[in-house]
Amino acid sequence: MKENFNVTGMTCSACSARVEKSVSKLSGIQAVTVNLLTGSMQVDYDENQLTEREIIDTVVKAGYGASPKTAAKKTAQRGAETADSSNVMEEQLKEMKFRLWVSFVFLIPLMYVTMGHMVGLPLPSFLSGMENAVSFAFTQFLLCLPVIFVNRKYFIKGYQTLFHLSPNMDSLIAIGSSASLVYGVFVIYRMSSGLGHGNMELVHRYYHDLYFESAAMILALITVGKYLETRSKGKTSEAIQKLMDLAPKTAVVERDGREMEIPVEEVRVGDVLVVRPGTSVPVDGFIVEGSTSIDEAAITGESIPVHKQEGDTVIAATMNKSGFIRFKATRVGEDTTFSQIIRLVEEASASKAPIAKIADKISGIFVPVVIGISLLTAGVWIACGASFEFALSCAICVLVISCPCALGLATPVAIMVGTGKGAESGILLKSGEALETAHNVQCVVMDKTGTITQGRPVVTDVESNIEIRKFLSIVAGLEKKSEHPLAEAILEFAKEEKIHPKEISEFVSLPGKGIEGKVDGCVYYGGNRRLMEEKAIDLSRHEEELNRMADEGKTPMIFAAEQEVLGIIAVADVVKPTSMEAVRRLQDMGIEVVMLTGDNRRTAEAIRRQLAIDKVIAEVLPQDKEREIAALQEQGKTVAMIGDGINDAPALARADVGMAIGAGTDVAIESADIVLMKNDLMDAVTAIRLSKAVIRNIKQNLFWAFFYNILGIPVAAGVYYTAFGLKLSPMFGAAAMSLSSVFVVSNALRLRKFKASLPEEKGEKPSVEVELKKQEPMLISMENNQNNKEDNTMITMKIEGMACGHCKAAVEKALNGLDGVKAEVNLEAKTASVETEGDVDKETLKKAVEDAGYEVVGIE
Repeated sequence: MKENFNVTGMTCSACSARVEKSVSKLSGIQAVTVNLLTGSMQVDYDENQLTEREIIDTVVKAGYGASPKTAAKKTAQRGAETADSSNVMEEQLKEMKFRLWVSFVFLIPLMYVTMGHMVGLPLPSFLSGMENAVSFAFTQFLLCLPVIFVNRKYFIKGYQTLFHLSPNMDSLIAIGSSASLVYGVFVIYRMSSGLGHGNMELVHRYYHDLYFESAAMILALITVGKYLETRSKGKTSEAIQKLMDLAPKTAVVERDGREMEIPVEEVRVGDVLVVRPGTSVPVDGFIVEGSTSIDEAAITGESIPVHKQEGDTVIAATMNKSGFIRFKATRVGEDTTFSQIIRLVEEASASKAPIAKIADKISGIFVPVVIGISLLTAGVWIACGASFEFALSCAICVLVISCPCALGLATPVAIMVGTGKGAESGILLKSGEALETAHNVQCVVMDKTGTITQGRPVVTDVESNIEIRKFLSIVAGLEKKSEHPLAEAILEFAKEEKIHPKEISEFVSLPGKGIEGKVDGCVYYGGNRRLMEEKAIDLSRHEEELNRMADEGKTPMIFAAEQEVLGIIAVADVVKPTSMEAVRRLQDMGIEVVMLTGDNRRTAEAIRRQLAIDKVIAEVLPQDKEREIAALQEQGKTVAMIGDGINDAPALARADVGMAIGAGTDVAIESADIVLMKNDLMDAVTAIRLSKAVIRNIKQNLFWAFFYNILGIPVAAGVYYTAFGLKLSPMFGAAAMSLSSVFVVSNALRLRKFKASLPEEKGEKPSVEVELKKQEPMLISMENNQNNKEDNTMITMKIEGMACGHCKAAVEKALNGLDGVKAEVNLEAKTASVETEGDVDKETLKKAVEDAGYEVVGIE
């Protein structure tokens, strides 16, 4: 059983390490993850051996507070007042601001009394001179007390954890401040004794050895650092907060024949809801009445509204832009797609990347080691003949400069910002482990259908021996009565071309071969080569075209009258506009791209050539895809699998990183590590880029945290004092400690500037990422084509400036738009093979290409 808990009282990585260690010792615990940043704990345990109450008691025994998150959720649903995370953060900031004001109100006069005379500032007469030494010291003590009182939580928590033998950052602060304060009180007694016995030499010796200002300054500067850190940490969860703010609070539901507005928590499965223009969809469901445009940016990151009509699904938190709709609820409450997205993002934010383990191990022993170094520092200096005051100063400085906070924050802040940025772009990273693994991916395996291609057939070529529109009307009439999947593609194309289907009589479906029917008394056939051979229709004049279409991965359908071929229509599952760009971007990152498909090898090879994919594995059954992934892993490669998350589930689970694409409403999310809400391969590129950016940021943070402590502790201990005279006062040590934590959080916040889309490379034509054009079918008349082949001329044109599939399509369109010209472009070779009929001169061809925006550098 997996359960989430809120944990209170943690202030540094030593705290989170202590909680994790305590809970992991319980029998029945399978996995524990404690997140310092979110103040949360995720526990996977056997409920037969362990209870929720035992886990909470263990955390409390370790010196911290704990409560199950589920309880808070139920309470919130009942309408009780429970502060959300943003309110908690605001309360913390308000309390810290009060502490800061009090601290500096008393710290400023304390610093004036302590150091004002050093820069020539006047002191009141009752504080000046050796005869007023006790008044001088006691005034500092009184000014110090309010600062200590208002920041007492450092002492309470610090000594509490110290007595539990699990000291943390608060323990370092408490020991350092207490040592300064106690030594100051000791000095007051010594000076009182000196004045009472007339021993002015004793008074003079201790007069400048007061450390009250250090005690107060340490607390004030640490509070400044904590305030800035808390403010910054609040910004890390902005993306999640923005998502949560999109969730509708109320819903308009039809009950007992009338409309009523109720809290969204009260909506039940089966309720019929009303959504008017400009309002949000409150729960998941399907439309029973009306049509509209829905803005699904909250779910997919896609800004263009999607048309929805009766029978289509709608998702909670999407925006109704135009029409009135009624829909039936199918998923409510925590089951809605939107709620599951929020849950996934929160769980990912609270999870740990494997890279964080080294920091966790060090955090567990860091504070005891620092206390040991502090004691050793004092002992060594005293043994070397230094004064007690000097040794104490060095020991206190070691305590307050050491920063376990920077270590504890290095990983979680970056992961939280990274997962939030991913969610904004419709990319759900389910764990820190997936985020880290993705940056090491060496091989990306893609399913073909629905991943690389659109997943539905469309017409790509129409070639006819008769007038095109007449041909299409006969074909549409035949296919109108067919139930074959490819018929829908032809009818859709005919509708776009405004073709009216002919009336068909005596329609017959011939399974595995095609169809036949009568139009105006004439018999027509439509189907594959086998049907044509059965009907003794000669295909010899069309072999070249049929082979070309098959080589390009298209399915040619032949239509004929009783004696002759009328034309050929090619249908294919075409490549998505962004697939070529995505493949190129992945290859630019040094990643091998492999296509895994159940299609025949010929079709798969055609797609591979079109997209320049490195390798294709064809004719693979769904159950064998997982084996192919394992084979790639055995070669030592880190493999990512991109699929639709349903038939690819075993392969997604086997891969080092599984990416489910287009799984907006299909929460077969369980088998994948990363979910791409949009049906766009470019999001896979973005996910890998985001992973690389986050891991790079984590490494920077960890380097700083280690570097700071390795450099700072020796300086504070006075290691370089004898050689270079370099020594820090405790005040500077406290300031450095505060800035260290602020630096780590601020560095992680730079990830908020991460852009999902890459800028165009210099000199590049607009990429398919931004230029999404509809693929237009080739409409070619074959009338007299065969008889005139001997009069045709073949020309090869060398063309510069083509960079992508759309450039190729633009050049082909420009050339094929000329009468008597048939052209095919080879993007890799930067050439166009042009076949001309009749009198078409080279200048006309050159002008057509140049008008399309490309440069002709040679014609042969």
